[in-house]
Amino acid sequence: MEQQRGLVRVEVSPKRVRAFLAGEVVADSRATRLVWEKPQYPTFYFPLADVRAELVPAGVTERSPSRGDGQRFDVKVARATAPAAALRYPDSPLENLRDLVRLDWAAMDEWMEEDEPVIVHPRDPYTRVDVLASSRHVRIEIDGVTVADSHQPRILFETNLPPRYYLPLTDLQLDLLTSSATQTQCPYKGTATYWDLTVGERTYADAVWTYRSPLPESQKIIGLACFYNEKVDLYLDGELQERPRTHFS
Repeated sequence: MEQQRGLVRVEVSPKRVRAFLAGEVVADSRATRLVWEKPQYPTFYFPLADVRAELVPAGVTERSPSRGDGQRFDVKVARATAPAAALRYPDSPLENLRDLVRLDWAAMDEWMEEDEPVIVHPRDPYTRVDVLASSRHVRIEIDGVTVADSHQPRILFETNLPPRYYLPLTDLQLDLLTSSATQTQCPYKGTATYWDLTVGERTYADAVWTYRSPLPESQKIIGLACFYNEKVDLYLDGELQERPRTHFS
């Protein structure tokens, strides 16, 4: 719908942003645009002049109700080609997008803000992660069984998500946990590893996670364990908390 145009926010990032393919610089910009194609986080768009790779027309057009007709390009460097991995809107109704190029995140081998890697997706400058030490009593029940009980949680507050209670491993029923092969990544916290949790005859896959080597801004949760509030009975200072409704529910 054409009225959706006004919902696309575009800002200039103050950070130097680079994208790499096969060890070569695809784009290097100090004027990268943050474009909110979706509400959860922005997407990087580069000024055309800051794209170093060759862009070869892929003969593919995409239609966006807010951005107009997008033209796909193969991204070609000396040692590799990423098919249809670049997108331009040269005739966009949004004038400030016309001279920009979007590179598909997964098609690039590495992304950097300044000299540090960025994982999963660009970080939203309006998302904040605070980790606070607390003496509140946190007790976790599953199927009526207490699986964790702690008076020393670290509470992680992340914009637009419910508080997460990270607990020392010694405050969990470790005999109920079995290592899982699952790993996930967060652009603000790093790589999480998981445990399955068995209560009675039922096993809950990937019910507990930890960050063994979190990113610098989340070091306070290193080695601590967390449960999805959405999936357990969480008692805070003896009071059962309502389960939040999120995409993890």
